Amino acid sequence: MADFEPRIVGFLCNWCTYAGADLAGTSRMQYPPNMRPIRVMCSSSVDSVYILRALLEGADGVFIGGCHPGDCHYVSGNYKARRRMVLFNSIMSSLGLDTDRVWLRWISAAEGRKFADTVSAMTEAVRKKGPSPFREMWEV
Repeated sequence: MADFEPRIVGFLCNWCTYAGADLAGTSRMQYPPNMRPIRVMCSSSVDSVYILRALLEGADGVFIGGCHPGDCHYVSGNYKARRRMVLFNSIMSSLGLDTDRVWLRWISAAEGRKFADTVSAMTEAVRKKGPSPFREMWEV
């Protein structure tokens, strides 16, 4: 487990968090390469099935990044995402699954440093938790 490197799937809002990730990259900010980014048009387009599927297929963590509340390019998309996460976490808890492996954060296009710090923090938190229990099912 000493050489364990987490695999994190990141669903990033096109307008804010993905642009923040781009700013972090162009500004040469250092952060772990553990996140596999997937650009989505809005954090509200991340269905619970996508999150569950990523976890079931061996991701050690899932990150959802969106615009700050009140700043959504689709008016109320981030509020919908927040409501969806509350419901998703209650379902995960009732199934006995770890809700700390899924993070929802608001990061704007101008917050490259916040993006880098968040990826670093999540990578370290997931590293401390160890591999996902589902990961063993898929590795040979």
